[in-house]
Amino acid sequence: MPIDEYMAHDLLSWYEVTPYKKPSDYVWATDANRAGAKRGKQPVWLSAVMRDYIQPSARKLGINKKVSWHTFRHTFSTLLKGNGEDVKVVQELLRHSTAKMTLDTYTQALSPQKRAAESKVVGMIRSKPSCTVVVPRVSGEIPVTH
Repeated sequence: MPIDEYMAHDLLSWYEVTPYKKPSDYVWATDANRAGAKRGKQPVWLSAVMRDYIQPSARKLGINKKVSWHTFRHTFSTLLKGNGEDVKVVQELLRHSTAKMTLDTYTQALSPQKRAAESKVVGMIRSKPSCTVVVPRVSGEIPVTH
C-alpha cells in the first residue's frame, strides 16, 4: 500500500529511536513493565493507547463525546470526501468491499456541501428574482443612461 511521504519520514524517524528493531519485534511493540522479557515481542494494545493517551488528550481539548478508533475512520473518510476524492479511492483506502459501505457508513456530508447542494436545487426551481426600482425624478433632471 502506498504511504504518504511525511508519514514515511515520521516512521523512519521513529525507527531510529526505538529499541525494537529486530525482525521478530513488532512495529508498535509494548513497552509496558508488565511485559517483562516479552517487551518488544508483543504488540501494544490499541485499547490501552486509546484509554491512556487519546481519550485523556481529547478531554483536555474539551472534546466530551466518546472517541474511538472508528472516530478516526469516520473523520478520515469525511475529510477525503470533502477534499473531492473519488468514492472508489476512499473505499480502497478504508479497505471496504463496496463503495456503498463507504458512503452509507463512514462518509458524512459536510455542512458547506449541504448548503451548496441545497442552494443549487433552490436555484433550479425558483423563478429568477426580478427587481424593479422606481426612482422619482426631480423635474429638469437629466436622465442617466447606461
